[in-house]
Amino acid sequence: MKRKDFLKQITAAGAATALMGFDSLEYRLLPSFQTSPVIIDLHAHPGAFYLRGLKEFQGDSGVRKTVNEMNEGGLTAAFVSTVVDMLVNKRTDTGIVPAREFEKGEAWREYKRQVRQLEELCTIMPMRKATTLKEITARSTSKAAIVFTCEGGDFLESTDQLDEIYHDGVRAVQLVHYAPNPLGDLQTYESQHNGLSATGKSVVKKMNQLGMLVDVAHAAYETVKGVVDTTDKPIVLSHSILKLSEERPISIRAITPEHAKLVASTGGVIGAWPSGFSTSFDDYVNNIMRLIDVVGVDHVGLGTDMDSNYKPVFDSYLQLPEWLRALQDKGLSKEEVAKVAGGNVVRVLSSVLK
Repeated sequence: MKRKDFLKQITAAGAATALMGFDSLEYRLLPSFQTSPVIIDLHAHPGAFYLRGLKEFQGDSGVRKTVNEMNEGGLTAAFVSTVVDMLVNKRTDTGIVPAREFEKGEAWREYKRQVRQLEELCTIMPMRKATTLKEITARSTSKAAIVFTCEGGDFLESTDQLDEIYHDGVRAVQLVHYAPNPLGDLQTYESQHNGLSATGKSVVKKMNQLGMLVDVAHAAYETVKGVVDTTDKPIVLSHSILKLSEERPISIRAITPEHAKLVASTGGVIGAWPSGFSTSFDDYVNNIMRLIDVVGVDHVGLGTDMDSNYKPVFDSYLQLPEWLRALQDKGLSKEEVAKVAGGNVVRVLSSVLK
């Protein structure tokens, strides 16, 4: 059967059934696929919503398409990220690089603008804002849960701002992205802090206190090491994959086994990233298995970077049943697939969220 025909079949025959209630780690057998009770994406930007209100935005139809596919494909929850440094970055032939520095207060104003857009979308789209573990894991046939997150803490000039961010409903912050900031060093730019800065350490400690998830995606190895030495809660690396040859596209964003093991040492989770680093969907699944071999099945999840990824090999939530089936075909048990699908993230959130 061709892949597109397979996707049509599972959407028509099984997706609605997949959204019914389940026991904790049990599957409901369907004609075309099996699915797990909780499926969580650690990193997404549906419809590039962060551009909404700007001239570059292509309209709400892209957001609606992806949100509809969340629900049709059986996604339980998505961590949806603001991206404030898109104001100061530029895309080149070799990747995304900073083009200028933020003006005073610019990053904070942009963060607030994007959060307002996300709030509005949660009122007009079939998705719902979620801030507690119960809200995040609640099954719904019509509205996937949306966890507000931030990609890059560029707007943080004081840890006091974290109180307002938490009040806005944000439950995870990725410390760095593509623009250098005061919190720590990133993978794609020269070192400025020798890892996690003193400000970054204060931010991590305050996030632990508030009950916010620390995300170390895009962070340099030494920054991750500093976070691991500072945090008293599990952390996540929301979207990356293990290194292979340096000739692979965007290999600078892949991580070494040692890097991955740092995240796992906190009890944390790495969201397997289906970017163009992988040559195909099958290669992506193989790369997930490599990651499991290194850190163990308890420390791997899903991080699609949906709608802002580089040449993705997994570009629709309608592929979720196919993804779950592929993991099982690689030899994972039903219980192990359920862990990767979302169970591991639930475990981490149960330790972090207040």
